[in-house]
This record gives sequence, C-alpha cells and structure tokens, in this order.
Amino acid sequence: MRLSDTILPEFDQEMAGTRKTIERIPDDKLDWSPHEKSMSMGGLVTHLGNIPTWAAHAINEEAIDIAPPGAQPFRMAPAASREEALHLFDRNVATARAAIAGASDDHLMKPWSLLSGGKTVFTMPRIAVLRTFVMNHNIHHRAQLGVYLRLNDVPVPSLYGPTADESGT
Repeated sequence: MRLSDTILPEFDQEMAGTRKTIERIPDDKLDWSPHEKSMSMGGLVTHLGNIPTWAAHAINEEAIDIAPPGAQPFRMAPAASREEALHLFDRNVATARAAIAGASDDHLMKPWSLLSGGKTVFTMPRIAVLRTFVMNHNIHHRAQLGVYLRLNDVPVPSLYGPTADESGT
C-alpha cells in the first residue's frame, strides 16, 4: 500500500470534521476573540482554510520561506463570512487531496524545508510535514475553534464522539 493511501482516509476524516466545525461559525462573531493575544474567529477560520495548502507546498516545492528576506511575510485577510471561509477551505482541501493522492512513496520520503527570513526552521520528510503541519496543525486549531464556539454558546459538533451539545450526531 502506498503512503498516500494510508494517510488519505485520515485526511478525509479530519477535513470533514474541520468543515463541520467551520459550518457552525456565526457571521456576526467573526471579529470576536477570547483574548487580546488570540486570533479573531474570522482569522482562525481563515487559518484553518489555509492549512491544507501546506500539503501542496510540501509535495510540489522543495521549501517555502514564510518571511522571505526583503519581502513582507505572507498574511491573509480574515474571512468576511462563513461562506467565504468554507469556499477557501473546500478549494484548498481539494488541491491538497489531489497533491497527496498523486505523490509517490519516494517523493514523500524526500526532505522538505520551512524557512523564515532565509534561515531554515526545520527540514523533515514530506510525509512528516503532512502529519504535523497539515494534520496535527489542523486538529489543534479546530479544537481552538471549538472553544471559541463554546464561549459564544454555539453548539460544538460531534467529531470523535458526542459533545455536550450533541448526542452522537
């Protein structure tokens, strides 16, 4: 079995759970933040929508510099609506899934690097980037969004089992 075939079922499950969570965000709370150091809800869902792009970057490029010397660091404007956030997420998930599905085992074992300001932050096999920077990163921020929902009295969706708001649906 190919490496991509082993990670795609989990990718599909986690992305479906993330979409289910993004579907809950209220448009009137996009500017809401639990703390001055925290992202706004709109910024958080935009970040969740952008995380899948790391799969295509890791597979299709040798490295990426998140703050290239002499240029502005990459920043996205926060989503202006739930629909905009879902569109961004869906588009990026489809691109990520296609990149993962098309990658050979040999390619997934090749090193990939994250740079900041021209300096290497880390280098690891592409398959490890998919696990950490795409999957784990997504799960982490999806849980953060779940807290944001709870703090705004929005029902938190069931992902791995029932929540206090849903009885296993």
